[in-house]
Amino acid sequence: MVCKSYSGDLEYAQRMVKSFNEFNTDSIQLFLVVPESDRVLFAPLGGNQVRVLSENLLGAHLVDRQVHGMRPGYINQEIVKLSFWELELAENYFCVDSDAEFVRPFSLSDFMFDAKSPYSVLVQDLELAVEPEYYNQYWISRESELKKIADLVGLDTRVVLTCHGHTVFSRVVLASFVSDFLEPRGWSYADALEFSPYEFTWYNMWLQKSGVIEIHPREPWIKVFHNQSQHMEYLLRGITLSDIARGYLGVVVNSNYSRGLGVVNADASQTESISTYLSYPQIIASLGHKVRSTLVRHFGKDK
Repeated sequence: MVCKSYSGDLEYAQRMVKSFNEFNTDSIQLFLVVPESDRVLFAPLGGNQVRVLSENLLGAHLVDRQVHGMRPGYINQEIVKLSFWELELAENYFCVDSDAEFVRPFSLSDFMFDAKSPYSVLVQDLELAVEPEYYNQYWISRESELKKIADLVGLDTRVVLTCHGHTVFSRVVLASFVSDFLEPRGWSYADALEFSPYEFTWYNMWLQKSGVIEIHPREPWIKVFHNQSQHMEYLLRGITLSDIARGYLGVVVNSNYSRGLGVVNADASQTESISTYLSYPQIIASLGHKVRSTLVRHFGKDK
């Protein structure tokens, strides 16, 4: 596994590593890649199955400028994931985010179809197109960017299959991506991300286009709450971590929206979790609005 992190995500990384150590039943190695200035800060997380590496090992690919309007730190974490294979530390590696939390035991067989072939997360995520909040904020622009990548690599875009993250990267696929796609164009990883800043879709589109490895598709390993509404829905329905563990190896409460609330714990009680987001008057008002909207939908126009 590979996790690109930094000092601002230390508390998240500590939680992720703790759950990794608890549920790692097959001595899988985790590489924490951090800025050189943060190595001392992350050093205590190292152990038998956890190594802390400096991102300077991949410094030739990193940027110190905005790419596609995004800050260097954000782009560099994408570059690290795409280029990690060059360190020759793993033939296949699962990219895990600092804000992930594993919730049940996992082994190599969860990630690998056989000794050489990884599983690949390839989905349409149509449930996100249905959700108004996600659709308006992210879906429209993201869909356009994904199609740009598919078109450039020459892949049929009638059905766009990719993932948001948390998938296995194959060295074979990435080496082909560099030699057969980037280099003929005179592109670096940063150039590809300047065109469209979605590292997992670059990988997935080239995986499907190149045919350099056999594809063994599967649904996501990690349940991701992309926004507060998605997390609230699970909480209000009383879905617990043990319920989530029946379908997933881990869970992410996306720190992009929850960071201002501190580290939101997936294993907190329903009351504690809901109160993190809302005061009790807000909860009552929210439920009242939901009931009223449902009644209007079923019985006619609101008077």
